[in-house]
Amino acid sequence: MGNRNTEQLNLMQFGKGFIAALDQSGGSTPKALSQYGVEENQYSNDEEMYTLVHEMRTRIIKSPAFDSQYILGAILFENTMDRKIDGQWTADYLWEKKHIIPFLKVDKGLADLANGVQLMKPISGLNELLDRAVDRNIFGTKMRSVVKEANPKGIRDVVAQQFEIGKQIFSKGLIPIIEPEVDIYSPDKEKSEEILKEEIQKQLHLLDKEVKVMLKLSIPTVSDFYKDLISDPHVVRVVALSGGYSREEANQKLSQNHGLIASFSRALSEGLTAGQSDEDFNAELKETIKGIYLASIT
Repeated sequence: MGNRNTEQLNLMQFGKGFIAALDQSGGSTPKALSQYGVEENQYSNDEEMYTLVHEMRTRIIKSPAFDSQYILGAILFENTMDRKIDGQWTADYLWEKKHIIPFLKVDKGLADLANGVQLMKPISGLNELLDRAVDRNIFGTKMRSVVKEANPKGIRDVVAQQFEIGKQIFSKGLIPIIEPEVDIYSPDKEKSEEILKEEIQKQLHLLDKEVKVMLKLSIPTVSDFYKDLISDPHVVRVVALSGGYSREEANQKLSQNHGLIASFSRALSEGLTAGQSDEDFNAELKETIKGIYLASIT
């Protein structure tokens, strides 16, 4: 790890702020664009769609509201990593111009529901992608699976898969964000979280001393339920997803969890539209960012 990585690791571990998740991709892109006020009749193929998405993300990243005083890191998806902002690769722009740490979403989506969970689909070409991420000065990665019900075997499989790939990612010099999301609408969410925490603790216990990971979890039903994970020596930071809560509700729940910080995507872009003037866009984004920040520093 070079100096830059050490600086970023310290910032990620001890900095005040949250992570902006700018990584909706694939199937969720039309929806993200539609919420931003860009309808499907405004592009005719994937290339045009991704160009429009990049314009939206560039507008967010370049906004004066998108400030390292509040934001520690940003999660990109592959297409964003491979594009530029003002002639610089997105990850370099984030770090050099904004002092915000770049992460890359690496999973290829979810497998079908089995044992009450959705594992990750196989990640083909992961090694090459990780090598490219290192070349592009990415600090860490993110990968998501989903727990729908309190099925001990399913949850064990989810956590085992996450940690197995996480170790591969760490071996490349990147910090993996392990994300076993518990569906916020699950009728046995609290029970799922109990099993999940136990499985995560087992996996953390098995890691070699030097291995570091981050965790991205749904905001727990019982406040401060993840405090043991937050203080675990292997864990750089525990971040929370908004998971379908409105921003107001997500912030309110997050603020009851000490040391847990946000990594919101939909709740971050709520209220932003393509048609807004820069002044309105920046004002809206600033309010949003401040609210998420305040909930994160409790």
